[in-house]
Amino acid sequence: MASSRRDFLGALGGAAAMPFAQRFGLRNALRADDSNILSGDASVLQGPVGGGKVGYCIVGLGRISMGQFMPGVKAAGQRSKITALVSGHPDKAARVAQQYGVPRNAIYNYQNYEQIAHNPNIDAVYIALPNGMHAEYTVRAAQSGKHVLCEKPMANSVVECQQMIDACKKASRKLMIAYRCRLEPTNLRAIQLIRGGYVGTLEIIDTGFGFTIAPGEWRLNKKMAGGGPMVDVGIYSLQACRFLSGEEPVEVSANWSVIDRDGRFTEVEENLNWTMRFPSGVLTTCYTSYGANCGNTYRATGSKGWVELGPAFTYEGIRMKSEGQESVAIAQPATDRYPDQFSREADHFAECILGDHEPVTPGEEGLRDEKLIQAIYQSCQENRPVKV
Repeated sequence: MASSRRDFLGALGGAAAMPFAQRFGLRNALRADDSNILSGDASVLQGPVGGGKVGYCIVGLGRISMGQFMPGVKAAGQRSKITALVSGHPDKAARVAQQYGVPRNAIYNYQNYEQIAHNPNIDAVYIALPNGMHAEYTVRAAQSGKHVLCEKPMANSVVECQQMIDACKKASRKLMIAYRCRLEPTNLRAIQLIRGGYVGTLEIIDTGFGFTIAPGEWRLNKKMAGGGPMVDVGIYSLQACRFLSGEEPVEVSANWSVIDRDGRFTEVEENLNWTMRFPSGVLTTCYTSYGANCGNTYRATGSKGWVELGPAFTYEGIRMKSEGQESVAIAQPATDRYPDQFSREADHFAECILGDHEPVTPGEEGLRDEKLIQAIYQSCQENRPVKV
């Protein structure tokens, strides 16, 4: 039986610049799935492929869809438009539809979701539901013939991630996980500098992201969220270590704790810190929290210098500082403004659909992170390092 966002919640009680790439000879240092984004490939950083716009159906009218993604499409989406909505709240959906010019017959609920198959103005769905619903609504969308842009984390288990990938492949539909930082200019510049040798040999990465969560948030329910701050904001640090190093970790070691005994953390962790070891010998120290504002940064240090972003993961205003071996001025990339990152994300996926390209962050990328998250939780539970 199809589950709705409202039922699920109710169950609880209620372009990076080319000169740097050329200077540092990046192509030979990149993983295959990163080479296009740093080379200025048209499918990632430049203009549209072909004409027209991709119509998005927004699945779930919550904070990130209404406050970020939809304004991003409306403000600057060159290849994207909003053509349909899925919500369990008819009044809210009607108000939002009027705001974005969505016809009433393009408003769906969670029970008649499959009717999107008959709407030719829907090319893709944007899934902004609680994490525990990602798999179901991705599979149903693929079976309805629609491409899927799904918010992170991809799902609550490795099995669910694989189900999402399999369903989209079976339907010949594209699947992208919404890792917006992988398209953000300052993060891309950091990748260029580090992998290009600006800091010498990369040695260590230190990163953290956390905030104080309010009582009653659905993210405090394990069934809905899949975990605590690790899956919500710790995943940004996990991603940063992977894309900065260009490697996959071979071992993780982690610890978690609950300090505030105020009822918020009966199902998920409050604090978690973990380390990772990569094949080259790069070591990382990472931390995340729902009990403290413990940072929003990363610092990658090498034998000849360092690159630091702070804030590193916010929706706007990301800033970089650096010191390296080249005696060149490191220009600060243009700072994103609200809601640039979501415009870029929507248009990238649209261009992948229009031009038949693979997205920078396909389902396999979300699957990799989920496997690592489960290894981190295993290390916490068993109080030992876990090889991955």
